[in-house]
Amino acid sequence: MSKTKERIRDSQLRYKQGLGQNFIYDEALLEELVRLSGVGQEDDVLEIGPGSGSMTKYLCQAAHHVLSLELDERLLPMIRAFLAPYPNFELHQGDALTVNLPELTSGLRRPFCVVANIPYYITTPLVNLLLGGGLPLRRMALMVQREVADKMLAAPGEEAYGPLAVRCQYYCEPAVAMEVPAACFTPVPKVDSAFVLLPMRDKPPVDAADEKLFFRVANAAFAMRRKTMVNNLCATFQLERNAACVVMERCGLDPRVRGERLTLEDFAHLSNALTEKEVQP
Repeated sequence: MSKTKERIRDSQLRYKQGLGQNFIYDEALLEELVRLSGVGQEDDVLEIGPGSGSMTKYLCQAAHHVLSLELDERLLPMIRAFLAPYPNFELHQGDALTVNLPELTSGLRRPFCVVANIPYYITTPLVNLLLGGGLPLRRMALMVQREVADKMLAAPGEEAYGPLAVRCQYYCEPAVAMEVPAACFTPVPKVDSAFVLLPMRDKPPVDAADEKLFFRVANAAFAMRRKTMVNNLCATFQLERNAACVVMERCGLDPRVRGERLTLEDFAHLSNALTEKEVQP
């Protein structure tokens, strides 16, 4: 039995399925994941969901400072005791989806890194929050469900392509650093995972005059996946069909194309075209 498993056993804590608690106890794997994260001595790190603190230990060894945010109050005493030898560690209790992240991270060096073993049920909203929250990020390294990793990296026309791919690829250059089988976790989840690296881009790969409108157009493309982009534009922006066709044609797009086949550049062209107050035939 690993030392971490012994700590969990001795604490008499039960895993909370409702919080998506699945811990990794393989020390060699944890050390390798931190190495793959690219965290270095000059980096400050926001870790979301330290769990038992096993990966946190290696983050503390690698980074300048580690700020961990844990939802489960039961784990806090164990984490604090385990990481007491590391003066560059601090721990806060809270929900990453509701806590004021800009305020919480205000003391971290800029830009900072995010490392997280994200519970499956909050992955998409948390990634959207991190990327869309204006945080000064250098990179993110996230343990996610393998299916979610596919969605982050998907290309136009692929089944997994959707709003998450658009957002991740607009802000980052996502890549799978390691596939992690379900058997590596305790309790064993029903699906495999992947450790995904998301280094932030210096600037987006496309020119969108209005980012909010850009993502609104992208979301519209997948609102009704089997419908054409013209139909989705009409439904989202209350356009007459003729006006929507004009916008598509001005952007060099076939009005019959489905939104799931459009690229980030196509979404940028469409959003820029829609910034015009009037659409004339």
